[in-house]
Amino acid sequence: MTVIASDRRTLVVGLGKTGLSCVRYLCAQGRELAVADSRQSPPGIDELRAEFPDIPLYLGEFDASVFASFNELIVSPGIAVAEPAIQAAIEHGARIRGDIDLFSEAAEAPIVAITGSNGKTTVTTLLGEMAKAAGLNVAVGGNIGTPALELLDSGVELYVLELSSFQLETTEELGALAATVLNVSDDHMDRYASRMDYFMAKQRIYRGCKNAIVNLDDALSTPMVHDSVQFLCFGFHRVNPDTFSTRDDSEGTWITFGFDNLVRVDSLRLLGRHNISNVMAALALGQAAGLPMAVMLDVARNFQGLPHRCEFIRELDGVEFINDSKGTNVGATVAAIESLAPAKGKIVLIAGGDGKGADFEPLASPVADYCRGVVLMGADAEQIQLAVGDRIAVSRAGSLADAVQQAKALAQSGDRVLLSPACASFDMFRDYLDRGDQFRQQVEAL
Repeated sequence: MTVIASDRRTLVVGLGKTGLSCVRYLCAQGRELAVADSRQSPPGIDELRAEFPDIPLYLGEFDASVFASFNELIVSPGIAVAEPAIQAAIEHGARIRGDIDLFSEAAEAPIVAITGSNGKTTVTTLLGEMAKAAGLNVAVGGNIGTPALELLDSGVELYVLELSSFQLETTEELGALAATVLNVSDDHMDRYASRMDYFMAKQRIYRGCKNAIVNLDDALSTPMVHDSVQFLCFGFHRVNPDTFSTRDDSEGTWITFGFDNLVRVDSLRLLGRHNISNVMAALALGQAAGLPMAVMLDVARNFQGLPHRCEFIRELDGVEFINDSKGTNVGATVAAIESLAPAKGKIVLIAGGDGKGADFEPLASPVADYCRGVVLMGADAEQIQLAVGDRIAVSRAGSLADAVQQAKALAQSGDRVLLSPACASFDMFRDYLDRGDQFRQQVEAL
C-alpha cells in the first residue's frame, strides 16, 4: 500500500460513487478523514483529488496495521467486512459503518426501504412514481441511481431506497417507516460464507422499522424480530384482511386488498407473474407510507417497467424476444421462466455467465417444464448444463450473437426467446446493461 499521508481517525474504505458521496458528506460536516482503496486508480479518484486535494490517500493492497490505527471505518458496499484489514481494525475497537448508516442518522423525512434478491429496482422505481404522482417531494436512490447521502435535503418529504445486502451489512438500525425483504434466493455466494449469512444481511433492513411488508410466498421475507412492528402482507391467492393478494372471477384475475378488488391484472402493462408480485409489494409499501390508493393504482396501470427486466424487444415470425439481462441470479431466472411461460408454445432460454458460486439446480424443473431448449454461454455454461440435465435440447454458444441465432433456429411460432442468464455478466460484458443492449441489437438485426 502506498501511504501518501495521514494519521486521521476516520477512514473511508473504497471509493467509487458511494465512497465519494461519503467523503463529500463527512467533509461538509467538518470531519477530518482519509481514504483507502485497494486499486491504484479507483473510480472517482480524479474528482476526489480535484475537490479534496488535502485528503490523505492509501492506495493499493490494504495494510491491516494502517486500518487498525483508525477508530471508525466507513466501508463501501463493494468491500466485504470480512476483509482481513477491516477485521484487524475491528479487533482494535474500530466502529464499522456504511453510507446508509450515516444517511439514517441524518434523514429528517420518513424512509421506505426495499431489498430482496429480485425485483427491488422495479418496486423502488414504481413506488417512487406513485409518491411523485401523489404530490410528494420524493427522493429515490440508494443502490440505484443517486447514492443515499446525496439525496439528503430538508425539502424531501419521503425517501424511497433500494438497498443491497452489501449496504445492509454496515447498517446498524435504519428505522424505516416501512421496510421489506421482497424475496431471498441464492446470490453473491462468492461473498458470503453461507446462505444464512446472506439472509441475515437482508434481515437487517427491518431493524427499527415501524411497518414490515411481508411476502407470504417467501418465508424468508418475514422479520425475525416482531417487537412493535406492524405487519402488512402480500401474496398470491391469500385473500385476508391487511393483505394484498389475487383473486380470480369471471372477469379475470384481480389484485385485491382485504376482500376488495383493486385492479385487474390484464390492465397492467408489466409482463409476468413476478411483476404482479412487485405491484402488490409497491401497493403495500405505499399504503404503509400513506399514499392514496387511487393514485397508486393509476400509476400501476401505466407503469411500463424497466429496461432489461423482462423487457419485450420484438416479435418475429410469431416468436417474441424478451430481454431479462438483469436476471443475474438463479432465482431471477426461475421467476422469469415461470412468469412468462405462455399458454401456447414454449420458452427458448439463453443463459450463462459468471454464476458467483450459485447452485443452478433450481433451474432444472422450470426448464424441463416450460422450455423447448436452452442455449448456454459464458464461464459457467458447463455447470448450468450439468444442473439442467438432458431432458431438453441444450447447446453452447461462443458469443451472444451466436446464442441469438441458435435460439431463433430452435424457436417455433408461439414461443418466446428469453435472455435471462442466471449469472453475472462480467466474464463477457461490461455489465448487465451492456449485455442487454447487445441482445437488443442482435434481435433487432434479425
